[in-house]
Amino acid sequence: MFKRAIAVLSLVALSATSSIAFTGEASWYGPGFHGKKMANGKPFNQNAITFAHKTLPLGSYLRVTNLKNGKTICGPVTDRGPYAKGRVIDASKAAAIALGYKDRGHTPIEGEQVTSC
Repeated sequence: MFKRAIAVLSLVALSATSSIAFTGEASWYGPGFHGKKMANGKPFNQNAITFAHKTLPLGSYLRVTNLKNGKTICGPVTDRGPYAKGRVIDASKAAAIALGYKDRGHTPIEGEQVTSC
C-alpha cells in the first residue's frame, strides 16, 4: 500500500512539472490590434510582452527563444492565433522587439510552456 501511494504521488508530481515544447516560426502583431479585445477578454497592449497560441490555455506562460540570436523572454498566452500559415505563435510588438525580430517580421523560435515567468 505504501509503495502504491508513493508511485501515485510521483506520477502527480511528474505531470505537474511536465511542459509542452515546440519549435517553428513566430510572427508578431501590434498596431492594428492595439486596444482591441483579445481572447482572454482584455484589451490588447502591443507594448506588453504577450503571446497568441492556437491551443495552449489562456493565462499559461511561454518561454520563447529566438533561434537566430539566442534571445529568450517569457510571457503569458493572452490570445488565439496565429492565423498566418506556417506560424506557431504570434508575439506582441514588445515581445518581437525583445526577441530581436520586429524589423524582420518573423523568426524561427523554440517555445516551452512553463509554470511562471
